[in-house]
Amino acid sequence: MVSKLVNFLARVLTLGSISSVLGTNDAFRSKCRCLYADPSCWPSDAEFNSLTSKLSQPLIYPIPPESACYPASNPSGNCTEVTLNAFDGNWRSNQSGSMQAPNYETFIFPNGSISACFLNATLGVPCQQGNVPPVGVDARTPEDIQAAVAFATKWNLKVVVKSTGHDYLGRSAGRGSFLIWTHNMKTISYNASFVPEGGSSDVTYNGKSFLLALTLGAGVQWHEAYDAAEANGRVVVGGIAPGGSVGAAGGWIQGGGHSILSPHFGLGVDNAIQFTIVTSAGFHLTANAYTHADLFWAWGGTYGVLTSVTYKTHPKEPVIFIAVQTAFSSPAIAQSIVSNFISFHPSLTDLGWGGYAFFSSSSFTFAGLAPNTSWADANATIKPFFDLVANATSGTAIETTIPFDSFYSLYTAVLGAGTGQSDGIGENVELASRLFPRDLVENDSERVAETLLSVNNTVLYQLSLKNSLFLSASPNLVIAGGAVSQVDPDSTGLNPAWRKAAAHIVFGGSWPQGSTVSDIRLVQNTVKGYLSVLEDLVGPGGGAYFNEASLYEQHFEQTFFGDHYSKLQSIKNAYDPTGLFVVVEGVGSEKWDNSVTCLHV
Repeated sequence: MVSKLVNFLARVLTLGSISSVLGTNDAFRSKCRCLYADPSCWPSDAEFNSLTSKLSQPLIYPIPPESACYPASNPSGNCTEVTLNAFDGNWRSNQSGSMQAPNYETFIFPNGSISACFLNATLGVPCQQGNVPPVGVDARTPEDIQAAVAFATKWNLKVVVKSTGHDYLGRSAGRGSFLIWTHNMKTISYNASFVPEGGSSDVTYNGKSFLLALTLGAGVQWHEAYDAAEANGRVVVGGIAPGGSVGAAGGWIQGGGHSILSPHFGLGVDNAIQFTIVTSAGFHLTANAYTHADLFWAWGGTYGVLTSVTYKTHPKEPVIFIAVQTAFSSPAIAQSIVSNFISFHPSLTDLGWGGYAFFSSSSFTFAGLAPNTSWADANATIKPFFDLVANATSGTAIETTIPFDSFYSLYTAVLGAGTGQSDGIGENVELASRLFPRDLVENDSERVAETLLSVNNTVLYQLSLKNSLFLSASPNLVIAGGAVSQVDPDSTGLNPAWRKAAAHIVFGGSWPQGSTVSDIRLVQNTVKGYLSVLEDLVGPGGGAYFNEASLYEQHFEQTFFGDHYSKLQSIKNAYDPTGLFVVVEGVGSEKWDNSVTCLHV
């Protein structure tokens, strides 16, 4: 019983200024970034050799990891290793040419032809570079990043930055681009008396003039960060994914960073107290509330290359794991259970509970945790919902609560070592999502449930992502509300919609490797339809989580950044005036084409 629920949860989530170098290459006057092997602008071998002399590591030449299986008759590499690990997030993150969702390793040309390298080499399709950057820097130090940034600036290269490749918008890949790979920046330090740079001992934090803080290098992943926090008897707010493979100091925090602990302790941005960053001018800056405070405020955009993030930590507390799983025997039962959960769960987040609910017209699953409460109190809180589910399903539902002595104990039991494989990793996937305001789910839960369930009645739903077109059920991420709502909406550059949200709703679509472009477009158009449904249901101003969202947002400025966008744009212009770090649907990207390669004329 418990194993089924556990398995289900495991599937879940010093250089000069710019003006001093602009004149060194006429390519800077171009409206487009220089792409790989363009004879008019691409650096020579001698120039790359010069760059190598300034780095701590040799240059890397990323390739799709699946290339080891080609040719099918005589594989060029260890295809067995690739086959065994292709769906493991930690293995994929260790490959410089890999994305967690391999569709972002793939490039579709305007004429409909595809450049890709599929895991199944017997499809008869040649292995090609696709969207994988052909060359890059294996950054181990801030100086490596500074050298890479200076080189990219001099030659007007298109730059992408990647740590683990957990990116549902494909921002850490780019055809013909120059990669800055931060995955191996693994420094971790714990400081029991941390004071932010420039801070004063006169300023107190929870009654103390210092913080118990964890500083993580840009390549640290959450399983490493959780281990470090546990070793020091503390808890840090972080991401949830099988094996803890998500990066802790990269895209996760720049998008705001939601967590199963967010209703209790806030979002990642609410727990970050300092970061260091290399800007497009090559400066390695420290940003916090006292120095470069504007940059520190501007979480939610891309302003440079993060080299570290410092998080406040929290005391260890007991947690209760809560889970319920059931099938629906009729639409009326589905409507009753889902609408009751939707209206009920804000009261859970008020108590600091967090979790993930997955529902379709045929089934419902919720897995979450209740922090810092007794087993008896947790049971009393969840009992009304458990009773409703039990009565509606004639006692056939699986319902359980399990006490753990800490979040770390729960995490290691459910998502720790050996649980890195997941249906969502190594599979083609695109998403559509929206933050759902609290007043909507509390006051109109029947309509919300009816709409979401009716959407799922019109799509093909398969449990396996590997063998068929897939159009997903609705995950209701209970990672908003509670402590998230108690933060001043203007205290960070994060979309203020987060502070009014009760949950984040996500739809997704996937397709098997080797699909035709027409089949891929069919799924993508369905995902666009999901987005339209969510927009109609939530209305304007609902917002979405920048890291789990749609590539088809018509007004990304409002969706991801809300009324903070103009200020964020000003900060972007100050720290990255040439748009070296522009990304799809990121701050400033409205000036660029869809591939963020050429400026609009």
